[in-house]
Parts: sequence; C-alpha cells; structure tokens
Amino acid sequence: MNNSVTNTARLLWAGLRALLVLTVVTGVIYPLAVTGIAQALFNGKANGSEIKSDGKVVGSSLIGQSYNLPLKKGQETPDPDLKWFQGRPQNGLGANSVNTQYKLLLSGATNLSADSKVLLQQVKDAKAAVVKDNSVPGYTVRASQVPADAVTSSGSGLDPDISPAYADIQVHRIAEKNGLSVTQVQKLVKDHTDGRTLGFIGEPTVNVLELNIALKSLVTKS
Repeated sequence: MNNSVTNTARLLWAGLRALLVLTVVTGVIYPLAVTGIAQALFNGKANGSEIKSDGKVVGSSLIGQSYNLPLKKGQETPDPDLKWFQGRPQNGLGANSVNTQYKLLLSGATNLSADSKVLLQQVKDAKAAVVKDNSVPGYTVRASQVPADAVTSSGSGLDPDISPAYADIQVHRIAEKNGLSVTQVQKLVKDHTDGRTLGFIGEPTVNVLELNIALKSLVTKS
C-alpha cells in the first residue's frame, strides 16, 4: 500500500515538473525569443506593416481602404471621392450586424461563379463606371483600356494594391480634380510602382494608400 502511494506521488511530481518546464519553455521562453527576433529583424512587418502620415498611423500596407464621399440621405452605396486614386472593388465585403459598438468589415470573396449573371452584371457596371469616372475633357478612357483588377474584387476583398495599368487610367482625372499637371501625377505613379518580387514573381503593383498619401503631400505643396 505504501509503495503504491509513493509511486503515485512520484509520478504526479514528475508530471508536475514536466508541466512546469514545458510551460516555461513553450509559454514564456519560445514566445519571447520569436517576438524578440521579429522585432529586431522584421520590426515593420511584425507590427502590422503600418503606414504613417503626419506622424499618425493611417493604415496598413496589407489592407485596402475605401475612398468614398459621405453617404447622402437615402443612399445605400457611397459615391467614390474622385480626387483620390481608387482601389479594387470590394464586392466581397460584408457589414458586421452583431457588434453595435463599432463597424467591422468582414473579409471575403463574392463566391460567384465565372458564369454568374450577377457577377457579369457587376463587371459591366464597374467597367462603365471606370470609363465614365476617368474620362475628362481631352482624355477619354476606352473600355478596352480597363484592366481586370479595376472591375473585380480580390479573394479577400481587401487587396491594397492595383496594377500600374489601373493607376495610369486614373492619372488624368486625378490631375484635373487636384489642379496638378498630368506629368506630375504620372511621375507620382511611377515612383510608387513596385516591381515583381525578386524580379520575376508576380506582377508590378501600386499600393493605393501609399500613393494617395504621396498625392496629398504633392497637393499641399502645390
């Protein structure tokens, strides 16, 4: 009987020591080591790839934002604020209906098939809007110029980047709305175009938030 109690106590103590050691190693030492390495070597990425403007965090380079006018009375969908570069459509996003303290956008795709009539109509409407919004006196956007990313949302609905082609067809409208020259805005787009990763992976992109921050700075100086 005594041997049984002694063995049980010994096993319990051994198990408790193993629990304490593993808790310290996996719950304290490992997280601190990973956090320390991340902060030392990848500080920006570890902290959410924040983008700052005038000393304040205004967003993340990984998450797209909307540039819309305030909703008018009776209006359900806001109009785009055309003095800013516009990002990809966000058709896949939904509105949070549970939390009433603050609004939360739900990330997601439209889940519509390629032959969906709803999707086809969305693309047609989006293309017509892109042509209309970006055609200004002396410059007309043709439907054939509109790239795919201008009329389709990404898988997450939160793509922060657009193609250089989509940025280019917005240049004349941006110049007119902000009292800038086309050359100034074209240079702005060129300066904020990122090439392929490692020179061969993916396609060139333009981060819309970073581009609009640079645009704001240029307008202020002009």
